[in-house]
Amino acid sequence: MNTIISDRVRKLVSATLIQPWTWPIITAPKIQLSSLSSEPVIASKKPFKVELVGGKRHSWCTCGHSKKQPFCDGTHKTKAQGLMPLRFVPEKDSKAWLCGCKYTANPPYCDGTHKQEFIQSALLPENTDS
Repeated sequence: MNTIISDRVRKLVSATLIQPWTWPIITAPKIQLSSLSSEPVIASKKPFKVELVGGKRHSWCTCGHSKKQPFCDGTHKTKAQGLMPLRFVPEKDSKAWLCGCKYTANPPYCDGTHKQEFIQSALLPENTDS
């Protein structure tokens, strides 16, 4: 009896463990499905001083492509589909420094990240109408 169970277990184990590795392994080629960026571009190497209206919803550009920096103009829909604007509502009217490099750890507010070498040495995108 033990031999019969052992043979059945051995066959079951070898069928489930070995057989999948004997199948031909087919892997899809690695291709870039889109040239659209999911990483922000550096819009500015310094922050934007803005007047925020309390109770009003603001949309801070996270992609860096907006022509209305630091606010969103919808350009992410065509140039950076993986990114969405950060929407926020300040409690009261205030002046604020909003991040222009898009790499702040405290979005949408500037935290000084723009002073780092990787931001200061980066090339800014050319202003184009497309």
